[in-house]
Amino acid sequence: MNPLKKLLTLALISLVTFSHAHAKEVTGIAAKVNGRVITSNEINFHLLPIREQVDAAMPRKGAEYHKILKEARKNILDNLIERQLILSEYQKLTNGAGISPSAVDGEINRQISENFNNNRSEFNKALKNAGLTPEQNRREMEKKLIVQAMRAQQFRNAVPPLPDDVSKEYYSQKKELRDRSADALEFHKIYIVKRDRRNPLISPENQLDLAEDIVAKLKKGASFSELALEHSADSYASDGGKVGKTQRTDLSAGFASILMEAPVGKIIGPLEDPNGFTIVRLDKKHFGPSPPLSEVRKQMENRVRVRSNKVKLDRWVKRLRDNAMIDIK
Repeated sequence: MNPLKKLLTLALISLVTFSHAHAKEVTGIAAKVNGRVITSNEINFHLLPIREQVDAAMPRKGAEYHKILKEARKNILDNLIERQLILSEYQKLTNGAGISPSAVDGEINRQISENFNNNRSEFNKALKNAGLTPEQNRREMEKKLIVQAMRAQQFRNAVPPLPDDVSKEYYSQKKELRDRSADALEFHKIYIVKRDRRNPLISPENQLDLAEDIVAKLKKGASFSELALEHSADSYASDGGKVGKTQRTDLSAGFASILMEAPVGKIIGPLEDPNGFTIVRLDKKHFGPSPPLSEVRKQMENRVRVRSNKVKLDRWVKRLRDNAMIDIK
């Protein structure tokens, strides 16, 4: 799978449910589901982790860049519509009974860990940029858990998953279940500033050309250390660009995600940030610990149920759609 497509898939899997916002916070209505509003702000919030990674990985912002973001936006909206349909069904059946506060806390912490590199301040900044308060986010986390419970209800009479199937699911997902905040990386880097103080005539476009030329040379076998000494504009240049073992949490969320998804030995970049372009050779990855099966058995059982009962789930969601009033703007 294309690495950027994989990042898109992972981000969509971890999508947070936001069903509506107060009118004064709405900057644009993306859709209405049974009278409930889904706003552009909500979509933009979910899109943020994907956009950060694609912005960094594709500094030229070409056709593929816009295609990926368009596809991501569409998938996010489809997910939000489906989840609002399920929430509406829940309201009919239960009159709105809630979820335990500790479960909501756990889901918020998982979101911060997976999408924001375990950096709560970055998460809060993303909420602010999306026009959402922490309390609104908390309410919507509760709704996400309700949706998960409603889906699980569709399989309450299904045959229990076999232990071997649960075990296979666990081992296939073990790496994804890890504590990502404990990840670490070893790599070499070359950093090309967008503007060179020694030469004001050099533009960011010139520097991007230079970075791409360096990548081409590296892929043909040129010495990373020599090119770092010649071109890199950071403190690692004197060591040939070598960066010691670095915790994932010390890197930007988008940068860390791109590196953790890449194979060891790969030349990555140029990756763009506000001040320059980074070229990386990934030397080693250290993964955080994964929980034992005993701690996540119920989660794995649910995953097996969902997969084995997908036809039934799809039929249920289709019925909800057919009976709903959906207006996409």
